[in-house]
Amino acid sequence: MSKYHKLFGAGITAAAAGIIAIGLTAGVAQSQMMKPCCDEENINYSKDLWAAMTKAGLAGSGARADTPYKGQAPHGAILETITSEVKVGKHTGKVIVKRNFGGEGVSVDSVKGDRAKYLKAVTVMFKRDTGYDKDNNDWFWVKYNPDGTLATNPKGMPLAGRVMKGADKGCIACHLAVKDNDYIYGKQS
Repeated sequence: MSKYHKLFGAGITAAAAGIIAIGLTAGVAQSQMMKPCCDEENINYSKDLWAAMTKAGLAGSGARADTPYKGQAPHGAILETITSEVKVGKHTGKVIVKRNFGGEGVSVDSVKGDRAKYLKAVTVMFKRDTGYDKDNNDWFWVKYNPDGTLATNPKGMPLAGRVMKGADKGCIACHLAVKDNDYIYGKQS
């Protein structure tokens, strides 16, 4: 063992171990921070949210109708949007329910005549409790099929939670354009 190793070896070894530990910790933190969504907790929460919206008449077969209007991608050719509040567990939060209609022959009048025939998806923003996702104003994003099951992206990923956080596409990426309006397009009600 050289005199330099005796003098500096332990310090260098400790420093290297510290750098590795910091790198691993930062990597874990970054992967958790950048985790887009869809873990078991968010999937289960989406089920509770659907049940709360159904109870409030915002989703499901007994959902109240609103005024349909012409929409645009990625949501649908015709849309209905309802803003309300629902309680999930012990938390009450603002909910924005967007019904996405499409298909051959879809129009405002055809949707008014048969909403179930043209309903393709229900996309929802729900204001979770403080700290859920402070980077994005604590919004929970979810896309449901008309029957209330979770929709998936083309790769099979269920769309519930911090949908596509940190990605160039997806719910959060699109709504970042209106971050100053609490991630909400249009007027707030």
